[in-house]
Amino acid sequence: MKRRNLLFCFMILLVACSPKGEKMTKSGLLKSNFQSEVSGKKTDLYVLQNKSGMEVCITNFGGRIVSIMVPDKDKKFRDVVLGFDSIQDYVNIPSDFGATIGRYANRIDHGKFALDGVSYQLPCNNYGHCLHGGPKGFQYRVYEAKQIDPQHLELSYLSADGEEGFPGDLSCKVTFSLTDDDAIDILYEAQTDKPTIVNMTNHSYFNLDGDARSNANHLLMVDADYYTPVDSTFMTTGEILPVENTPMDFRTYTAIGSRIDANFQQLKNGHGYDHNWVLNTKGDITRKCASLKSPVSGITLDVYTNEPGIQVYTGNFLDGSVVGKRGISYHKRASVCLETQKYPDSPNKPEWPSPVLRPGEKYVSHCIFKFSVDKTFKK
Repeated sequence: MKRRNLLFCFMILLVACSPKGEKMTKSGLLKSNFQSEVSGKKTDLYVLQNKSGMEVCITNFGGRIVSIMVPDKDKKFRDVVLGFDSIQDYVNIPSDFGATIGRYANRIDHGKFALDGVSYQLPCNNYGHCLHGGPKGFQYRVYEAKQIDPQHLELSYLSADGEEGFPGDLSCKVTFSLTDDDAIDILYEAQTDKPTIVNMTNHSYFNLDGDARSNANHLLMVDADYYTPVDSTFMTTGEILPVENTPMDFRTYTAIGSRIDANFQQLKNGHGYDHNWVLNTKGDITRKCASLKSPVSGITLDVYTNEPGIQVYTGNFLDGSVVGKRGISYHKRASVCLETQKYPDSPNKPEWPSPVLRPGEKYVSHCIFKFSVDKTFKK
């Protein structure tokens, strides 16, 4: 570990003394490592900063949040998301780290759905189902980027009719706004020329300790009385079950590691937590729907959304083989994903909130990640 830290410091020194004199971001990233071409389109790194010193770095490859620097209880800035430090790693190592997911976040049963009497077959890339828009979903596409000012970034993408099997030309825009009260406000908008389905989200892997170790000490709260159970292939069963008297109950802050290995079938099916919760907030963006806290750093992440559900994924399939920023290996359950969304497989569940978008309508999905420090944790 000491040798790795010395190597990292040496690399920083080399950069500082380089003829280019390129300045690193607060999180230790170099824009030049993200300035490339993917599928003939230019990629780059965009830096948002607010008055309090918070920094968010985003690449237009996959609309990915690469780093988030926020102050902890000792006013030391920590990078609280997993990711890579070059565009080559994002291209060469398949992942959803920080990505804007589309057209349809989460799973669609066997990749099949029908709309207005027309059947569609999507590619199946996860246990026989279509996950996160297929193997070439939005997380692997290059967005057009426009940085409006130091605190606002607009990303746009035109998903062509038939891309990954989805109908309609879908014109998408994602706006990232960094507010002065340390919130990342993400607004998704889309329009189509044919009836289609849309369900976009952000897939950041949060670790509020900033060291990408275990998430076991993180305290989680989800304002939900019900959740949607899954089978052994992670597909929703169609049921909506109460969290009462189960390890799925996070209505009060509970350490993630306290029950994650309990003898409970849903935890076995999900290899831990990888489930959608039915939010009590019912689309009210002003109400906090979920919250994550680190007793170590004191950092708190509150989540707000106009969506009916949130997928909580606890990094169960990380295994230490992937090395991310600063040479850190990402081991099992090193993070927590909080994906605001329509429920999984909603195209095949007409009784659930609909993901259908028609010509003349506008898809609008809103998510806010609000950071603060819980001062009750001792220094």
